[in-house]
Amino acid sequence: MKQEIPTYNMKVVVQETGLKPDTLRAWERRYGVPNPQRTAGGHRLYSQVEIDMLKWLVARQGEGMSISHAVELWHQLSDEGVDPTEAYLGSSDSPEAVAPISGAQLGQKREAWINACLAFDEARAQRILAEAFATYPVETVCLELLFQAMYQIGEGWYQGDVTIQQEHFASSLALRQLEALLAAQGSNARGEKILVANPAGEQHTFSPLLLSLMMRRRGLDVVYLGANVPLLRMSELLDQVKPALVLLSAQTLRTAASLKQMAEYLTGEGYMTLYGGAIFNSVPEIRAAIPGYFLGEDLQAAPDAVQRFLQRPPVKMAQHSLPAAYEAALDEYRSCRADIDAWVLHQLDGSPWGSIHLAQANIDMGDNIEAALQLGNMAFLSESISWVRGLLVNYHFRMPEVLLRAYMETYQQGCQRIMGRNDGLILDWFVELLRSPEFALIERGDSMLPA
Repeated sequence: MKQEIPTYNMKVVVQETGLKPDTLRAWERRYGVPNPQRTAGGHRLYSQVEIDMLKWLVARQGEGMSISHAVELWHQLSDEGVDPTEAYLGSSDSPEAVAPISGAQLGQKREAWINACLAFDEARAQRILAEAFATYPVETVCLELLFQAMYQIGEGWYQGDVTIQQEHFASSLALRQLEALLAAQGSNARGEKILVANPAGEQHTFSPLLLSLMMRRRGLDVVYLGANVPLLRMSELLDQVKPALVLLSAQTLRTAASLKQMAEYLTGEGYMTLYGGAIFNSVPEIRAAIPGYFLGEDLQAAPDAVQRFLQRPPVKMAQHSLPAAYEAALDEYRSCRADIDAWVLHQLDGSPWGSIHLAQANIDMGDNIEAALQLGNMAFLSESISWVRGLLVNYHFRMPEVLLRAYMETYQQGCQRIMGRNDGLILDWFVELLRSPEFALIERGDSMLPA
């Protein structure tokens, strides 16, 4: 009998199915599958039944079926009393249908590389990569070993199981490897130039760097700018490079707002703009706010999408202006933000957080409020309630969960005190946040607050 008790964490599911954590969360939100239970700390736990279902869905995708149709078929067969995994024994149970393209051996190398990085063993990590590149194609190693490994390490950092030092060490090794491969590839370019950049504030370069490598290996002329590219003097760069297409990447809500600003400038100047990144996968509604074309959720398929855009340029997209209410709210919040931060720090002075941790919490909260306003929808923050909670609780300054609700209420009170009712958008969002089931279950911890 199949095990229905949820006992497996996300890391196990990623290893078993080959799916990325972002994909698992996106499927959970959009299609209701899988449906993991949560631990007291908010971590997801999956059953063997859910793992088998995910493998089945991956197999259907491999046959060309869309994920939405695959989920619909699963439910249809289940409602008819048919076990979908037995109905498709010929394909879903075969290792070839469900295993990642790299095979089990490369998966073992991925785990070995992760362990070497967590132990700060650079020589061992480099040796593992050298063996992998000697056995498998460059794209396979980069996507199935490095890319998947960095997702697992990043998830471990978010959950608090991996230190920031371990994550930085692994990132440094992975980025140096990609940069060496990109440089070794040389310039075997043909045709039009493609500009790849992260907007201001976006420091995560792994995905755009890997995409640049894959495109250059296809003979495309890629100009890679890297992280934190400002808008200042962008016109001079564009005049010099004359790109046929610009690719932008953002991973967080804050940098999605920064990407929007850059995309508005680029499309206004007539440049075809594509974009992607984790935030657009986890909160797909944000895509409607970006004046450009979404590259897709699958990094492996991205080079094909780029080539399609180059061969058949789409009709120019219409610009979407920010609603007047959001413009006004953004201006008001920016003018009051410093006073709100000071008020919150004063109210919570002497609390177990400490002033440094509180100041960082205020920065994160304020940056994300500004980003949601810039993107024209405070609901983007509501979509990220779990992320906000996890960030404040799991992040390296470790805000105690028992104090989280008290912090949110204090910040809400600061907004109301400093801004009055001039900004209903922000205050209404706080009301929604604090009424949500996830936050309603959190103790306030008033006894731990300063009198």
